[in-house]
Amino acid sequence: MQLEAILKQYELNNYTVKAMDGYESSNFKISTFSKNYVLKLYPDDWMTLQQIKAENEVLLQLDKDKYPKPYKNKDGVFVSKAAINGQPTYARLLSFLEGNFLAACHHSQNLIEHFGKTMASLDMALSKQNHLAIQAKKTVWDLQYNHLSKKYLSYISPHPIRRLAHHFLLQYQTHVSPVVDALRSQLIHGDANDWNVLADAKQPNRLSGIIDFGDMCYSPLINEVAIALVYLMFDKENPLQWASYFLSAYHQQLPLQENELAVLYYLIGARLSVSLCQSAFHKKVTPNKDYISISEQQVTRLIERWIRINPLKATVAFKKAVGFDAAFTDTTEVDLERRYRHTSKALSLTFEKPIKMVGSAFQYMYDNLGNTYLDLYNNIPQVGHGHPLVIEAAQQQIAKLNTNSRYLNDVYLQYTEELLKKFPAPLNKVFLLNSGSAASDLAIRLAYAYSANQHLLVMEHGYHGNSQLGINISHYKFGGKGGDGKKEHIVIAELPDTYRGKYAEAGNEAGNLYARDCINQLRKHPQKIAAFITESIVGCGGQVPLADGYLPEMFDYIRKQGGICICDEVQTGFGRTGNHFWAFEKYEVVPDMVIIGKPMGNGHPIGAVVTTDTIAQSFETGMEFFSSFGGNPVSCAIGLSVLQVIEQEKLQQQAKLLGDYLKSQLHLLETRFETIGNVRGEGLFLGLDLVMDKKSKVPNTKLAQQVKNKLKEHGILVGTDGPFDNVLKIKPPLTITNNNADEFIKMLSLILENQI
Repeated sequence: MQLEAILKQYELNNYTVKAMDGYESSNFKISTFSKNYVLKLYPDDWMTLQQIKAENEVLLQLDKDKYPKPYKNKDGVFVSKAAINGQPTYARLLSFLEGNFLAACHHSQNLIEHFGKTMASLDMALSKQNHLAIQAKKTVWDLQYNHLSKKYLSYISPHPIRRLAHHFLLQYQTHVSPVVDALRSQLIHGDANDWNVLADAKQPNRLSGIIDFGDMCYSPLINEVAIALVYLMFDKENPLQWASYFLSAYHQQLPLQENELAVLYYLIGARLSVSLCQSAFHKKVTPNKDYISISEQQVTRLIERWIRINPLKATVAFKKAVGFDAAFTDTTEVDLERRYRHTSKALSLTFEKPIKMVGSAFQYMYDNLGNTYLDLYNNIPQVGHGHPLVIEAAQQQIAKLNTNSRYLNDVYLQYTEELLKKFPAPLNKVFLLNSGSAASDLAIRLAYAYSANQHLLVMEHGYHGNSQLGINISHYKFGGKGGDGKKEHIVIAELPDTYRGKYAEAGNEAGNLYARDCINQLRKHPQKIAAFITESIVGCGGQVPLADGYLPEMFDYIRKQGGICICDEVQTGFGRTGNHFWAFEKYEVVPDMVIIGKPMGNGHPIGAVVTTDTIAQSFETGMEFFSSFGGNPVSCAIGLSVLQVIEQEKLQQQAKLLGDYLKSQLHLLETRFETIGNVRGEGLFLGLDLVMDKKSKVPNTKLAQQVKNKLKEHGILVGTDGPFDNVLKIKPPLTITNNNADEFIKMLSLILENQI
């Protein structure tokens, strides 16, 4: 490079040159006997020239001791033109500011407050200037253009971090984009990161300067604050507290507005996402440059922490920091009165004191009091609450076409093809509906159409839906509180429970013994069975897996006497059990029909019956089957996106690995506590049977309720079920992490030890 020719234009002699990191420019530290400078080189581009000229004009109006000062060359201009390695180049010389990078020094409250005051003073000075070249600038680092980084999401690895980045980019569109025009805009520095902020070496609680104005832009003022907050919150145990120090000091100098603070949480998330996208991309295209990814690990840790912070809690903290009135309002009693004024008390609520939820993200849920809950109970959002790929699939399809299944459309065909690939032969026909309950109804209709028989065999404690027909085949409902008892055409199969059942001591023979008992019962029954329906793991029975050997023997008998075999995979399907995509595969059987729902749409109402050619043909009697919403293009697009996310993010493998880990930790607790009678289930569909003591196995309903409510008080959601409501149900979104599992185990242990 021919730096000598450039430096001669600034009449510099007897100097040393040291290359420094740079993003869009090449940077060098030039040291002479008496002074240090920064030389910056830019590509020969007309727009770049206009921008650096504008930047020089801005810097000349600022305090020369706190900000870089541009120098004229011997021709009296601030920008020199030269050739480097034969390439036309623009050059400029700036003063070198001394100090310690904020990234490398100890943070104190006083230092962060001075950071806030300094940034406010800078922004006040910048507000008095405007330059068309800067206003026309469109850079990926300007938060209002965060969408420009979205195309780099695919470069982010691993998947858990990618989905967090995608989430916050989508949250910006949802919460910020609609109001961005109402936010104050002006010139801002645009990159007050901790490598551009200098602390005074002699006065560690004060800043000595701000450098690198290369990302200066015309943007909402609150973006300046969001960017600064990201970097000062790195690796802080209480990031909101540190943010408050900055905000309070900034606000004293330059008052912030409530509408700006209302979107600050999402702006911080967007900046973290942009940083991750850009870092991942540049690691691919320039793997030898560490500068762009220098903060990647800290950004990753902060975005993982940020998703756990309730946005409402953050906003209240931000407003309190600057002195605005802000508080959480407990509206439980008012909300309950409104609810019961318009709906029946038959619609139950979870927990002794209900929770009012206002938001969610993946495995976390947010209430109206600022609390964040780790959701270990909700198995409907299979790929996580509000997964951005699922949301975008719904948004794009509903904007294009939504109609019923009487019309041909590509997404219906694509989804049914991809869904059926997940099933073993001969399951090759699908009926799409809008709920698991509707699917249960249709399954029984199909069974009646195929078989001349009218009687049904149902599993003890089984549950298959909320319709009248669904109630009729759900022992959990018709045999439970308020139930009418079984109908004459219903036969109940004893639950093949290897923990509390009559063959609990029979070992590997238990399944065959339960099956033979049931078969003997059926031989005495005056009518043949049209269908045998069972869940693969009986959820409402207390997460009870069927005894090994039971289903093969039962299926063989039912088929021989002219009936069909139905597996309900509404709760256990789509990879939840880890080893298999469908829980029935564990038992080495293939049912004649499978009912699916719940996680199928990740919260969107969709269900299906999957069956064989022969059974489907028996339903073709001339009477049309039609579901107004079943198979609509939006539902199909959502269902397809769920399948794609499970595959792309390897969530079935996640369910296996994390399920095995969580189960092993629960087994360790089982050895410690006399009140844990049994740990059971597969993958991330687990049950913890609480008892008075191990020997008696007497269900401990009271303890189960205490544990459930104590966990809720400490931010963890689980459910209880089983005939005695003594089984903790653990069936979270598949996006939970090992840290989440450890958090749950630690809290459960403390509760059982009566320490909390």
